[in-house]
Amino acid sequence: MKTLWIAALCAAGLSYVSTLHAQANTQAGQAVWKIATGYRAESFHTENLVQFGRDVEAATKRQLHIEVVPNGGLFKLNDIRQAVQDGKVEAGETIMTSMVKDIPVAGADSIPFVVGSYKRAQRLWQLQRPGMEREFAQRGMKILYAVPWPPQGLYTTRPVSTLTDFKNMKMRTYNQTTVRIAEMLGATPVDVAMVDVGKAVSSGRMDTMITSAVTGVENKVWGPIKYYYEINAWYPKNIVFVSAKSFEALAPDAQAAVMKVATDAENRGWITSEALAQTSTRELQANGIKVERISTDLETDFKRLGERFSREWVRSVGHQASDIFVPYYFN
Repeated sequence: MKTLWIAALCAAGLSYVSTLHAQANTQAGQAVWKIATGYRAESFHTENLVQFGRDVEAATKRQLHIEVVPNGGLFKLNDIRQAVQDGKVEAGETIMTSMVKDIPVAGADSIPFVVGSYKRAQRLWQLQRPGMEREFAQRGMKILYAVPWPPQGLYTTRPVSTLTDFKNMKMRTYNQTTVRIAEMLGATPVDVAMVDVGKAVSSGRMDTMITSAVTGVENKVWGPIKYYYEINAWYPKNIVFVSAKSFEALAPDAQAAVMKVATDAENRGWITSEALAQTSTRELQANGIKVERISTDLETDFKRLGERFSREWVRSVGHQASDIFVPYYFN
């Protein structure tokens, strides 16, 4: 009984200290943002986000404290954008393709075989960002920065050099874009979760897929998978954003500091992504996968497929898509 009484006193004391700490922050005028992300703490995106938070606190002279909550600890990845929009959390990070149903322009970076390098991916983001900012502003949110995942490459169990090599192959798919790619290549789409890839390849259920070198390393796809082609099919991006209400509650100097730090985080994230792509490719090689470039003929065919994809996307999305791809192709 005495032990329980002492424990209760300690708990009350901790609660009181916590309350005093929160009051001190309020009295000092320090704002607090929680940033929800669906990615694990060890992801380079999350590590970049944590560094962003540290830099923000220093740059704003402790006017703003940021708490990053990883692993979907607050909301599932696909629900984060809506949670910020609804005011359930101050800020969030999600992959842009998770919001294409409500914000079609977000899908520009997942059009395959259009962007072949980090430099071109940055160009695409420069053209995509104004439309995204308008869409976010209409929903009461502000974009802070965006960082790409490493480019999506082609894994196969046997060598490929022409489109005809894909006929009778079974391609792993996980969304409508990858299903459409399989159809255009003449392969059979097979819905396989990433965690089941090894089993699916070993059983002959699938023999090709498109995903990044990083994902291949994380899931140890070596074994039945023998080849990796650096086709740079697309560069999917994660986007970090905050509610406009939370941002506008900051003093003007703090707002400027946050945006400066966001620019730094974006630049740092792009550099890290590119470096990680290179190290992951080397790790695939070290584990017996042959890393090769695709043939000139196949590269030409992929570019043609990309043009078809982008035309279809422009027709489905409308003028916002034209605002991106007309200058991308012709300027």
